[in-house]
Order: sequence, then structure tokens, then C-alpha cells
Amino acid sequence: MKNRVTELLNIEYPILQGAMAWIADADLAGAVSNAGGLGIIAGGNAPKEVVVEQIRKIKTITDKPFAVNIMLLSPFAEDIVDAVIEENVKVVTTGAGSPAKHMKRFKAAGIKVIPVVPSVAVAKKMEKIGADAVVFEGMEAGGHVGKITTMAGLPQIVDAVEIPVLGAGGIADGRGMAAAFILGAEGVQVGTRFVVAKEANVHEKYKEKILKARDIDTVISSVHFGHPVRALKNKLTRDFEKAEIAALKVENPDLEIFEELGRGALRVAVVDGDIDNGSLMSGQIAGLVTKEETVHEILQDIYTGFQKTLKKAEQLQD
Repeated sequence: MKNRVTELLNIEYPILQGAMAWIADADLAGAVSNAGGLGIIAGGNAPKEVVVEQIRKIKTITDKPFAVNIMLLSPFAEDIVDAVIEENVKVVTTGAGSPAKHMKRFKAAGIKVIPVVPSVAVAKKMEKIGADAVVFEGMEAGGHVGKITTMAGLPQIVDAVEIPVLGAGGIADGRGMAAAFILGAEGVQVGTRFVVAKEANVHEKYKEKILKARDIDTVISSVHFGHPVRALKNKLTRDFEKAEIAALKVENPDLEIFEELGRGALRVAVVDGDIDNGSLMSGQIAGLVTKEETVHEILQDIYTGFQKTLKKAEQLQD
């Protein structure tokens, strides 16, 4: 497939793998890039030496394009910017802040910059500062979420900017990709389905929870305090709910409880497999993810399903 996204990134399919902290490592990202998509290493809150190690490792796995995601609220964000430039990374995605102050350095290094945005206003700002494309992520996504759905927000973003827009949030198969394209997207970003990929270094108990999830099994925590997070329901999400109800009843609540509940919770789920006290970040689309497959199988299924869905839509017009 050829469009502005595949040509911009020099990839076969306009499909990006989500930058999921503790999950999106060199093994997963390298497999995605080898299969024709754009694999992304998640910088998360990792220090420079950890990210550099992952960058050097992925170069031994694939010679195809890959990206590094920089979480701009990370205490190591400046170091990660240095790392991607020093290691000659050609694509970065960004989240949790604006990359404005780094754009001159990125451009001088020939790096393509694709921020993840939650709204029209932010998308327009990213275009103004020189972003090459944007990913709009709707609230159906797993992990930290905004307030706008993919269906409602994506066409508004597309209308607001001239640069390519990729859709994310609630996309796990070819039908979702086709829907995003019909709304004006030129690519998609997929997260939850890659969590259960055979190449994903994720605890089997975490994977099993996604594979058994129903359509109603995710919930958003910290809606009123902190940063809202979508994850599968478990003891941790119930503890968040109790803390939130209690905090709403007092004038000056102690918000430290939310920091304590969330601290290290994703690692506990991904690495330790604690499905009760860990944060099982997952999109609402989890109910459609029913089997563990290789990355190659996932990408082939998404793209084939995309083609079939568009062909069916064309037939309905005849």
C-alpha cells in the first residue's frame, strides 16, 4: 500500500504499534518492523542507558524503519532526546507534552516527528511547530486516555490539519482500520492486540486476561484525580474507585493515595503477572482479541481484513 504515511515512514503497511511502557521493547518493535509496520520502542520513564540498549538491540533484529516514543513528562525526557539523535533514530513519536522545544534538534537530525494528540487544538499546534504527522488517540484506547472518542474526534482532526492523521483507540482488526480510513485517517496505531503477540515479553497471566476479556471488562480509573487510565477491571481498579469516592466527599482530599496505588502497577502486571494488584492496561477492543498470534499474523490479518472491508463497502455502493 502506498500513501503519505507509508511514504513518509518507508514502511509497507500504514500500521504503527502502540508505544506501551514495559511492553513495547526491541523484541516486539523489531518484529513489527520486520513484518512491514512501524515498530515503536516505548521510552516511558526509563533512563537513557535502558533506551539506548533497546535501540541498539532492535538494530540487530531489523534493518527496517522503527521509532522511539518519548514521554515528555518523563524525568529523563531530555536524555532520551539526546539518545535518539546520538543513535541515529529516524522517527520519534511523542506523548504527555509538547515536543516544541526539541523540534529544531529533531529536524536538524533528519528525524520525523509524530506526536500523539487528544484534541483539535493540540493537533493544530503540532502542525504549526513542524510535526510530520499526528496520531489521534480516542478514549477507547488502553492506558492514559483523553475525553473524546475515536469516532467523534478523528474526522475533526482530519479536517483541522493538512498533515497526515493516524487513528488510534478501539482499533484491533481490519474493520477498525477501514473505519478509521473512511473517517479520513491515512494510518492507524494498534496497541492492545500486540500485547498478546507471541513476540511480546508480557506475562502470560496478563495476556490471558485480555484473551478472556468481554466488551464491558475495561474501566477508566482516576477520572476526577490524576491522569485517567483505562484498564481491565480487577482489585486495583476497585481500589481506585473506592479512593475516588472517598476523595470526592472531602474538601481537600489527600491525592497521594492515587500516586501510591498507581506507582509501579504496570510493571507488576507485565513482569510479575500480578493480575489483581497490577495495572492491566487494555483498550475497549479487548473483547475482539481472542488468540495469541505472531506479529506477522496480526499485521497480515489486519491488512487483509482492511482490504476485504473496503471491497465490501464498494460492493454495497453498486
